[in-house]
Amino acid sequence: MMKVQCRRVMGLLLLLITFMFTKFCDAQTVSYLINCGTNSSVNVDGRRWIGDTSNNNVTLSVPGVEASSTIYNGDPVYEPLYRTARVFTNSLSYTFRVMRGNYFLRLHFHPLAFGRYNANESYFDVDANGLRLLSEFNVPREISNKNSNLVKEYFFPVDANVIVVTFVPSRGSFGFVNAIEVIQGGNELFVDSVREVGANGGHSSLNLSKRGIETMYRLNVGGSSIKPSQDLAFWRLWEMDSSYMINSDAGSIIRNRSDITYATSNEAAPLLVYETARTLSNTEVVEKRFNMSWKLEVDPDFDYLVRLHFCELHFDKPNQRIFRIYIDNKTAEGSFDIVVRAGGMNKAYHEDFLDSISPESNHIWIQLGPDTTTGSAGTDALLNGLEIFKLSRNGNLAYEQKKYSDQEIKKTSRSLILWVGIGVGVATVAILAALCMILIGFRNKGDEKGTKKMSPAASLHNENGCGRRFTLTEIRTATNNFDESLVIGVGGFGKVYRGEINDKTLVAIKRSNPQSQQGMKEFETEIEMLSRLRHRHLVSLIGFCDEENEMILVYEFMANGTLRSHLFGSNLPPLSWKQRLEICIGAARGLHYLHTGSERGIIHRDVKTTNILLAGNFVAKMCDFGLSKTGPSLEHTHVSTAVKGSFGYLDPEYFRLQHLTQKSDVYSFGVVLFEVVCARAVIDLTLPKDEISLAEWALKKQREGSLERILDRRLKGKYCQESLMRFGEIAEKCLAEEGKFRPTMGEVLWHLEYALQVHEAWLRVNDGNDSLSTIQESATVLDSPSVDSGSKKTGREEGEVFLEIKNILDPMVVGVDEFSQMLNLQGR
Repeated sequence: MMKVQCRRVMGLLLLLITFMFTKFCDAQTVSYLINCGTNSSVNVDGRRWIGDTSNNNVTLSVPGVEASSTIYNGDPVYEPLYRTARVFTNSLSYTFRVMRGNYFLRLHFHPLAFGRYNANESYFDVDANGLRLLSEFNVPREISNKNSNLVKEYFFPVDANVIVVTFVPSRGSFGFVNAIEVIQGGNELFVDSVREVGANGGHSSLNLSKRGIETMYRLNVGGSSIKPSQDLAFWRLWEMDSSYMINSDAGSIIRNRSDITYATSNEAAPLLVYETARTLSNTEVVEKRFNMSWKLEVDPDFDYLVRLHFCELHFDKPNQRIFRIYIDNKTAEGSFDIVVRAGGMNKAYHEDFLDSISPESNHIWIQLGPDTTTGSAGTDALLNGLEIFKLSRNGNLAYEQKKYSDQEIKKTSRSLILWVGIGVGVATVAILAALCMILIGFRNKGDEKGTKKMSPAASLHNENGCGRRFTLTEIRTATNNFDESLVIGVGGFGKVYRGEINDKTLVAIKRSNPQSQQGMKEFETEIEMLSRLRHRHLVSLIGFCDEENEMILVYEFMANGTLRSHLFGSNLPPLSWKQRLEICIGAARGLHYLHTGSERGIIHRDVKTTNILLAGNFVAKMCDFGLSKTGPSLEHTHVSTAVKGSFGYLDPEYFRLQHLTQKSDVYSFGVVLFEVVCARAVIDLTLPKDEISLAEWALKKQREGSLERILDRRLKGKYCQESLMRFGEIAEKCLAEEGKFRPTMGEVLWHLEYALQVHEAWLRVNDGNDSLSTIQESATVLDSPSVDSGSKKTGREEGEVFLEIKNILDPMVVGVDEFSQMLNLQGR
């Protein structure tokens, strides 16, 4: 019995010794924290940093210069660490004795005035075990518009017993470093095979045993920054993500304090990252069809590992939240379900993607958006964390910036005398020319007295003859000194006044608001566009005024105001279905002219019902061309430009890719069509969640075949069902997710004309009009009684009339040419 107990005690002691030995070994691999430029140790952020000449396991190849400064303007927490630095004018190496494995290397830089050393003039290279980390590196240039200090983080395998970090200053320059971290670990932090973006779900090997990694970004999405002391595994800093989002309000922040556990043994991030998230559910900002977007600047011509962190905080079953992931405008995941991937709710999980950046690109787009094709209860995307890692290429992580070579410098020196001679000659001629100009100026002084510098708008006026240039006095007279009672509209540009010019002609005068986000560029664009465009369905520009920093445009007066004012929000009589069709046709003709009336076409970029004006006879005209863009050239498919427009009408593809095409106008016009049908705002926050966005709601009803249920109730019984059906079909096509599946404006116009013809035929039948039109004659022929019926048919059911009209007008039945001949294209 005693022997058995002794064996148990010995066994327990052996286990305890093994455990203590393991812990001791782990302690031997704990990080090197080096305070450079001193032999003193300091405590910073809960860790002790040892002077670079005080650690027996760290050696310096040359002493360099120990520099310190009494001036410090950065984070006070790091002041003891960043007040000293090791400065070197020749190559300098730090050698760390380590064991084989994977290591984090962090280099800390804080530019200070070190005596005669000016950090702005510091350029140097950095290598680690033969891996090039930095080239011609200048710290102040790198940290401009960022914090006052910079930490460069790298991760690479070590197959020897040392890490040698070598700093090499550029010729005639110097380098410096404030602190160095070396942390072993992370053997499971990265896997070698990851999904490759744009490879249709295929995987690619990273070959990490022979490559280095640089951390570009590490973001805590939806949460506050996480300090290194809060990430005890690897002491990493996690930034807030808001400053990298295209629109930080596009994703609402959600939090969960319940117990979160890791889905796998790979603890890629601290649990704090998974306790907050952004989800695309803030419908006050964008429609569900849009995405949360992050834009991150990177170095061109490298491969990047994109790591996305997920933790489902709301749903506990599969198929309740499904969304899409886009990386660099390519679909990385088509139907992503966190619960399925992670194995449940409150499970911390991450997904890695490999993306290659071309030499012409310098940023990565990360975008998450709903997958509306699924039947999931929640279609809003969710993201907890984001990391971007650069992968080395041919042993290099440094972005090689172009600089002059020695040969070029020598060549420049040899030709210096020649250039000096040329410069003297040019200067002499310039002085003589200046004297002549002064003499001429004195002679013409009297004639030029009181004149002003020509504005860009005036230049356009002279070049293009874009209407009359009004004086500010004339504008004040026309508007009774900008009388508020004459205001007929207010928009993003400013106020629009009704006015009378000299010949008592009514005009609309649009005056820019100094606080407006639109400015001179939009002002000049509108003048330029309208000077080139003349069409019955485009509003005409009469002139402009640009005196005393004013930006004023004078248009023809549109007596019936905007289309929107006749749909909702006013006491105006409702438009009939025929009027609505004719207005849509007029607007479509205007847009069709924009798209096809010049070699490259023009993209309006802000199509909406407030930019469709109605003349006294309800002729529709497109207006407001301040955001318009010339279309792409023949060799290009799109115009790359920043997203501008109006929420509710924005093309989601344009929003996601920043690729502007004529199909972006088609999408916006599709929203207009549904707005005409429903007579409600495109974004209405007072409605239930699934009805807030008109585009989403109307599209759903159209696909269900129940568009009539949301039709403007004032049209009840006053429209042709077949006409509405055709109208809804073309509106649905306009809202296709991808531009390539949308019709052209010419095709839209054709279908609207068709819907109008169907409705007019229905009106003639419904009103008992016996005039023999082509349609009615055809309908009569089709409706002739059967020979063997034995009775004379005296009437027809309404449904039969619909069927006959449909068959007569359907181009699939009568042919496109015959249908075109049947259309009466005049008078609308």
